[in-house]
Amino acid sequence: MKYLAFFLVAVLILFSIKQLQRDTMPIPSKSGTILAMGDSLTYGYKVPSHDSYPTHLTLLSGHKVINAGINGETSEEGLRRLPGLLDDKSIKVMVLCLGANDVLQRKSIVALKSNLKKMIHMAKERNIKTLLIPVPNFTLFGLSDLELYEAIAKEEDVALAPSVL
Repeated sequence: MKYLAFFLVAVLILFSIKQLQRDTMPIPSKSGTILAMGDSLTYGYKVPSHDSYPTHLTLLSGHKVINAGINGETSEEGLRRLPGLLDDKSIKVMVLCLGANDVLQRKSIVALKSNLKKMIHMAKERNIKTLLIPVPNFTLFGLSDLELYEAIAKEEDVALAPSVL
């Protein structure tokens, strides 16, 4: 059942990329690479590597997808790691799904927002389009998208795939 969840996340992300193609985010040519930047969901924690959402995204889209997910990573750690990843000139789209560990560790939301915006700026400097995936906000009433992701998407004029997770 958990493997199906990763497949469905990949389908939703691919659908989001295709929906945005008409407006703001053209799909890269088949030679273009997609960078999946994130934490344990991107990595595929506790699932075989062939069942991570980046693997499914590769199969569904026909694009090379770099799985840059690391279990337990915070936005601060991701920010430090991102420049080296973005040096790959074939990357045309970054799927950015990072911040759940910041929330779980009760790190500053202001710092989370700043880190995500800095990552988006790094991608823009290299003409890489960003698809932002909001992480869930854990509340007494269940899960919902953390609101700051919508604000970031508007402020930075990047694509947002709400409610994917």
